[in-house]
Amino acid sequence: TFGGAYAVLPYVVQAAVVKYGWLSATQMMDGLALGETTPGPLIMVVAFVGYLGAGLGGALAATFFTFLPSFLFILLGGPLVETTHGNLNFTAPLTAITAAVVGVIVNLALFFAYHVLWPQGFAGNFDLVSALITLAAALALFRFKQSVIRVIAASALLGLALKLLGV
Repeated sequence: TFGGAYAVLPYVVQAAVVKYGWLSATQMMDGLALGETTPGPLIMVVAFVGYLGAGLGGALAATFFTFLPSFLFILLGGPLVETTHGNLNFTAPLTAITAAVVGVIVNLALFFAYHVLWPQGFAGNFDLVSALITLAAALALFRFKQSVIRVIAASALLGLALKLLGV
């Protein structure tokens, strides 16, 4: 797909959690969080999903078939793509695709928000602590221009401390 990992991950979530039930939404959130801690979040997440769905063979197959198509596309299609720069017949559809990708990424953000803020679904309780940590992180990033690494570390430490304190 266009848009990289964040455009693909909503489809992985839909298939692995909703359609096939290979893992729960909570397990998927763990996989997404794991993927965000390393470079290459898509490979980490599909390997995690493949492993939970079908063991080591599933993890290897998911990793192989995630790498192979993009590798072939870049190797074989790269020169063709380079020849299309400035050609409106090619760039106009890509602009539309880019807009659609933004929508898919927003979908992933909403999946995260829903499962973090309402861990038991809308029928359950709202997680006020997670909402406050999210708000504090957003303020640190956008208002006070703190580095992403610093905000992630502070949020993780705050979350861990609050969990240990039973809050």
